[in-house]
Amino acid sequence: MYYAWMENPKSVHKSWDTFFRSADAGTPGSEAQAGPSLIGIENTLSSISNQGLAMAPAKAEKLVEDHLAVQSLIRAYQIRGHHVAQLDPLGILDADLDSFVPSDLITTLDKLGFYGLHEGDLDKVFRLPTTTYIGGNESTLSLREIIRRLENSYCQHIGLEFMFINDVEQCQWIRQKFETPGIMKFTNKEKRTLLARLVRSTRFEDFLARKWSSEKRFGLEGCEVMIPALKAIIDKSSEMGLEYVILGMPHRGRLNVLANVIRKDLEQIFCQFDPKLEASDEGSGDVKYHLGMYHERINRATNKKITLSLVANPSHLEAVDPVVQGKTKAEQFYRGDNQGKKVMSVLVHGDAAFAGQGVVYETFHLSDLPSYTTNGTIHIVVNNQIGFTTDPRMARSSPYPTDVARVVNAPIFHVNADDPEAVMYVCSVAAEWRNTFNKDVVVDLVCYRRSGHNEMDEPMFTQPLMYKQIQKQVPVLRKYADRMIADGIVSLQEYQEEIANYDKICEEAYARSKDKKILNIKHWLDSPWPGFFTLDGEPKSMTCPPTGIPEEMLSHIGNVASSVPVEDFKIHGGLSRILKSRLEMTKSRTVDWALAEYMAFGSLLKEGIHVRLSGQDVERGTFSHRHHVLHDQEVDRRTCVPMNHLWPNQAPYTVCNSSLSEYGVLGFELGFAMASPNALVLWEAQFGDFHNTAHCIIDQFISSGQAKWVRHNGIVLLLPHGMEGMGPEHSSARPERFLQMSNDDSDAYPVVPSPPWVPDVTISLPLNKNVGSLWERQIDNFTPCLVPVEVPVEYDQFDTYFWYQYR
Repeated sequence: MYYAWMENPKSVHKSWDTFFRSADAGTPGSEAQAGPSLIGIENTLSSISNQGLAMAPAKAEKLVEDHLAVQSLIRAYQIRGHHVAQLDPLGILDADLDSFVPSDLITTLDKLGFYGLHEGDLDKVFRLPTTTYIGGNESTLSLREIIRRLENSYCQHIGLEFMFINDVEQCQWIRQKFETPGIMKFTNKEKRTLLARLVRSTRFEDFLARKWSSEKRFGLEGCEVMIPALKAIIDKSSEMGLEYVILGMPHRGRLNVLANVIRKDLEQIFCQFDPKLEASDEGSGDVKYHLGMYHERINRATNKKITLSLVANPSHLEAVDPVVQGKTKAEQFYRGDNQGKKVMSVLVHGDAAFAGQGVVYETFHLSDLPSYTTNGTIHIVVNNQIGFTTDPRMARSSPYPTDVARVVNAPIFHVNADDPEAVMYVCSVAAEWRNTFNKDVVVDLVCYRRSGHNEMDEPMFTQPLMYKQIQKQVPVLRKYADRMIADGIVSLQEYQEEIANYDKICEEAYARSKDKKILNIKHWLDSPWPGFFTLDGEPKSMTCPPTGIPEEMLSHIGNVASSVPVEDFKIHGGLSRILKSRLEMTKSRTVDWALAEYMAFGSLLKEGIHVRLSGQDVERGTFSHRHHVLHDQEVDRRTCVPMNHLWPNQAPYTVCNSSLSEYGVLGFELGFAMASPNALVLWEAQFGDFHNTAHCIIDQFISSGQAKWVRHNGIVLLLPHGMEGMGPEHSSARPERFLQMSNDDSDAYPVVPSPPWVPDVTISLPLNKNVGSLWERQIDNFTPCLVPVEVPVEYDQFDTYFWYQYR
């Protein structure tokens, strides 16, 4: 086209005539109307023969090369700009563990040579490609302005990782949100709201530090911005129609979240610090920074009703992640919220745990599976840049703690936590992303930890440089307040009044908390079961109605279980024989395990009780015994679930093969079972070794959940295999571990139960066991004495008995 223009300027469109005149003169082109995009030039020139190119004047070649160079430059910032972003509030570390500056980012003028450009090219005008929004309404910019705008978008307090996403629409959406000039603007009202939220977040921690200076509380100092960040996500989501947010988080900042996000009464939080407080109801309780909460309130920003649930969780780091996802899935399921527009999960993580705990990866891999997806989760990483005492360089091999999220194409927004407005904007975009694309998104709040791992810890032992800098660090509230006062958005008096008002609220709640003598653990339930318990928290009925069902119903279920209730459905020949034998058993009024299970599930479905069976290969069953999902042998992915064809108005039956994950999937099903008492939720381990990998959930949540949190849960574990010659770790589910974990009395040991003819005051032990050591352990409780008892014949196998008479 350029070659034709040189021969006759009128042979091209007038916009190209203007463009080529400008380029030929080496001066900035008219911004009037340039021709089609640069892609047009590339396509046209690429079609010119090699001979034609050889004949093309040097200026034409230089023009094309420079435009291609600018395209590459823009793409380099989009891909790698986050490596030079100013993310660390302390200014001493690189959030990506590396001080290396990529050679294709123009951080100094000598870098222009990488692209074959020179300082003299800085004022040349270039047409922008369609893959950037830095121009706003302008389609051409000078190279100097292009670099400046790219630096503003990608190298300031926000670092973006998104170019690995293999969906052009999603990449364009993110570019538009962060590249468009002037898009990150806040009104004065929004800025004042942000300041007020920072005041509450900061002064809450200050109040606890003043009142309980020697108590662990895992405060949020150094990342106070997390509270306004969570509130921004909730506000934006509520605005888009969300009704229920389910939160999971570790210890750090939990009390602040309970107070300022969930809005739990402050006196109920403060009274937790009273060591003399006694529990009024069942349960041993837990440390205050493990407790959960369920609360319905009006969202002040939108005046819409919102329900918030913070899931109680144990010490173990990321164990709560799949539990939150399962509870979210259940709430969506029971509300018919298939798109996740009403219920959403938000997970807060620590940086070291997010990178180090395998359950994080397991949970991410559930995010897009049909029976496990929650239609996108917002992940907030509180990136303290340290784990307890371990430096990030010793804690992970990947550049960022968030790199695990790349496996599911989740965009990652790194942000300097000392820039509250940048944090608010990123959180707002994250909420929009989740609502638009129903996919996970990660917000990495790069911050610091003002105290040690807890308030009693001395961090200078191991991180002297970091903590010398932290001691000099001005808190984010003071930084932002100074800015707001300097800009005239608030006055010093208004700022001081805001602080005084919140301090007064805390003092009044503290005074009321002293009147509390009793801890009601049920006030801290994260998943109440309305209608199932009385107002006092007792089950409405301790009686079990008869569970028998008429024989006609059993026969009907057996007949359906033996059939294919879909027309023109070709099943496997071997399966035909299995179904035929099921029908014969039904007629002869006998059952095997698989048919009995079918009848049990089917009878519940008729009563309107949802049944969900999950685990590895549960659809067919590990031993080809179940066959709850039939597969058409001639039409790919055509399936039939006969149990969903039992009755017209039955409850749905969900049977789903899980990913090859035990820890994550059992956590998910535990969360699902929280939502409703009127459901049968089952997880099946194929063998004992599969159950071994899930034991963290059993120990942390299932065995101790009732005692610690009065946790309401009806999860059922199917551990079907006993010792069958395949070794102890493979076949046995070792149920004694459940019993040990659930035993409250640490001084009692399992013993051979007393025969029915022995008085209640005695306990028997066979002599062929190590009676001596057992007796020593029990010496405080028992006095040994021989009791002459005639041993029945059936007990002769135990040899002689030695009797302990209770003192």
